[in-house]
Amino acid sequence: MKIFVLLPRIPYPLEKGDKLRAFNQIKQLAKRNEIVLCALNDNPKVNEQDAFRALQPYCQSISFIKVTKPQILLGLVRAFFKGLPLQCGYFFNHKAAKKVNALIAKHKPDMLYGQLLRTAEYIRHKDIPKAIDYQDIFSYGMKRRADIASFVTRPVFNMEYRRLKRYEAAVFEDFDVKTIISEPDRQLFPHEKRDEILIIPNGVDHDYFKPMEREKKYDLVFTGNMSYPPNVNAVEYLANDILPIVWKSRPETTLYIAGATPDPKVKKAACDRIIVSGWLDDIRDAYAQSRVFIAPMRIGTGLQNKLLEAMSMRLPAITSPLANASLGAKPNEEIMVGSTAEELAQHIITLLTDNDKAKRLAQAGFDFTNRVYDWGKATSILEDAMNQAP
Repeated sequence: MKIFVLLPRIPYPLEKGDKLRAFNQIKQLAKRNEIVLCALNDNPKVNEQDAFRALQPYCQSISFIKVTKPQILLGLVRAFFKGLPLQCGYFFNHKAAKKVNALIAKHKPDMLYGQLLRTAEYIRHKDIPKAIDYQDIFSYGMKRRADIASFVTRPVFNMEYRRLKRYEAAVFEDFDVKTIISEPDRQLFPHEKRDEILIIPNGVDHDYFKPMEREKKYDLVFTGNMSYPPNVNAVEYLANDILPIVWKSRPETTLYIAGATPDPKVKKAACDRIIVSGWLDDIRDAYAQSRVFIAPMRIGTGLQNKLLEAMSMRLPAITSPLANASLGAKPNEEIMVGSTAEELAQHIITLLTDNDKAKRLAQAGFDFTNRVYDWGKATSILEDAMNQAP
């Protein structure tokens, strides 16, 4: 089968969750299918040559379509007046659509596969079998952001929440195959036929993210794209609410915040006990040099790749009920879960003082991720659905 894959971003380097998911799905689908990749690019700093080299082994054809700032601005204006989500307007423009149409006409694919709602406008009306990866429930993620937004920005987030909710449901019937990352996301989906959406979880590269012997320089580590609002919120939660409780009994406790493009709010959290790294060439070093992983997520949706990676490297992990709802690990056996700053702080203290408990939790989490989360198994569900599409 020839699959035309349309992405809102070039899936390399792998510093964002959607890029990681796209790259690994392409890698798995390429084993038995021809992949024609088309990726939009709104970031002039991306090294397209490096990305091309990384993707070339898996793709028959690769096309990158630049999306310029004037095109983005025009798209946002059009989306605003048409009642479409601003996220769709950001990524959709007619010049790019002509290029996408030309590529589809040239390659004559058997299946169109769009990642995220951001690509839906390009392919939703094509008379070819189509699949859409909703990935996360964008509307509800926006609602969570609205709930904690300032008085000034809350109306914008609420507007986008309503538009996303309508749009998620509106494009549902346009696609033959619909996928999402977790059961909690599917249950929040605003459509009566939500059970038709396939759950395609993420995986983890267990050969890459494996236990490594390193000197432990840090007590805690939190990783991710540090300009992503849910991660920024988690850093502020750690710095302002959780760690002050920990420091009362363990004043020497350190936190390593590792990830690309740290937001000014993340940089502000830096001090002698909170180290902000910025971009790392090998994120595994951050995991291996730390004793405990913590991801106290309060907003956002979907499965946290950072948890999979940390647990695959046999780190004891702590998270929130929100993040574990998608992960599905057993609390207090495979992961520690805390609903409040006090609970999360106590879990930190426990794992830093009880080495036996930390080792048992780390091993159980390692076994869990190796048993449940595998890119090959997950992508085979998607591939089967594509083969059965009318």
